[in-house]
Amino acid sequence: MRTSPLQKPFRYSYNNYAFVIIVVNVVVYLLNSINPQSRLYTAMIPGLVLDRGYIWQFFTYMFTHAGLSHILFNMLGIFFFGVQVERRMGSKEFLLFYLGSGLLAGIFSFVVYIFTGMYGVILLGASGAVFAVLLAFAVYYPHANIYLMGIFPIRAPVLVIGYTAIELFNQVFGMQSGVAHLTHLAGFGFAFLYFVIRLGINPIDSFRSGGRGGYWR
Repeated sequence: MRTSPLQKPFRYSYNNYAFVIIVVNVVVYLLNSINPQSRLYTAMIPGLVLDRGYIWQFFTYMFTHAGLSHILFNMLGIFFFGVQVERRMGSKEFLLFYLGSGLLAGIFSFVVYIFTGMYGVILLGASGAVFAVLLAFAVYYPHANIYLMGIFPIRAPVLVIGYTAIELFNQVFGMQSGVAHLTHLAGFGFAFLYFVIRLGINPIDSFRSGGRGGYWR
């Protein structure tokens, strides 16, 4: 049982916040499509954050998308995995987990971009938070099979480890430079820390024990 104030649980409730997140993303996408210039305000651009104080971009970037396929795949991730994670966590915990992971992933990316002189990079998309949700799904449902391309069954923890390895490889070797691999990795990392610090669950132990360890509602 969790005893630390930092680990104090919310009263369990289920309010379909995953669907609310999807709706907000779609609304922002439509507004950005009507006025493409608005992405300069909602995406995260390090130079604008520093020079003009656009600190809200740490939050709004995760609701901003570059195109239809970009938002489609991210929203599918929330629909298929986020709904199940929310049912297991409870809506308040899920919302804190999702927004917290996305926010911290954005801030971490910002710091790295500043130190590497990438002031003009444009960071946008829910992928950092979605990758956090994918890790949470694997923690709560370690025996679940995810069908790659709808054909090949892969255990959720194996998929998470595989994705992490791919993202790390692409980040190090600079493949697909238009993709924010660093933010994806940060989403995984902060989700991992959230489980350890907030929920008292070691994801690795959960993978090994089949979801029986740690604190469960």
